[in-house]
Amino acid sequence: MTYIKYLLFFVIIFFTHLINSITGFAGTVLSMPFGIMLVGYPIAKPLLNVFGLGCGVYVFLGNRRYVIWREVWKIVLIMGAGILVGIHIKERVIQQQSLMYLILGIFVILLSIPGLIGQFRNPKKKGQGDANAAGTEASAKAPVTTEAARVSPFLYFLPPIAGVVHGIFVSGGPLLIGYLAKRLPDKNEFRSTVSTIWIFLNGMVLVDDIRSGFWTREECLITLASVPFLVGGMCLGTYFYHKLSQRTFMILSYVLLLIMGLTLLLKV
Repeated sequence: MTYIKYLLFFVIIFFTHLINSITGFAGTVLSMPFGIMLVGYPIAKPLLNVFGLGCGVYVFLGNRRYVIWREVWKIVLIMGAGILVGIHIKERVIQQQSLMYLILGIFVILLSIPGLIGQFRNPKKKGQGDANAAGTEASAKAPVTTEAARVSPFLYFLPPIAGVVHGIFVSGGPLLIGYLAKRLPDKNEFRSTVSTIWIFLNGMVLVDDIRSGFWTREECLITLASVPFLVGGMCLGTYFYHKLSQRTFMILSYVLLLIMGLTLLLKV
């Protein structure tokens, strides 16, 4: 029975990281609830954190010309500080994790629905409608768009809150995506930038996992056994990514954000 649970966990890793490779996010937060149920928090959390870091490196290496570095450094500093706070208080807050997941899940759902409505109301936004993954070299160096400039001041509270949540549960991604989806509507910039951010932030969590003693011999063996599923999902996801139009990509991103909110509610 134990082997079946691990096999199911590996299959979940394949599908969720296929999605992660397409969008640059969602792998960890979608697989975490199932991982906790199947193999437990001490095994699922450090493994999925490392895989999130690996996916970030994979996307970055092939798309670094699209990274918007000013957003990377700003978010890494803000969320990094939040992660340190989350790591410090996680032992106290972990007792109230059901309430936190409930609040976070509802919050994420409320973020995703307006984004989806906006995409369906404006199906042919100039410069987005039929754009494909090839993009242009200029997009990597272009300033933040007019749409991004109209971000509500409310959204600037999301990165620090996301950092605290990420430090505790490695689930701060939905809040960060809610912010970046408005700041970076271009799919190449969005995917590359968010993947680069995960390299730094998941690296911080990895250091704390090692310090906390999560990386045992058993953990290392399970991680090695699941690597083929991770690589397979990432390769197939990259193939699908290049087939998506700009509008389809944004719709998929908001749908995943909605799914992540519902997934967080499943943890309650």
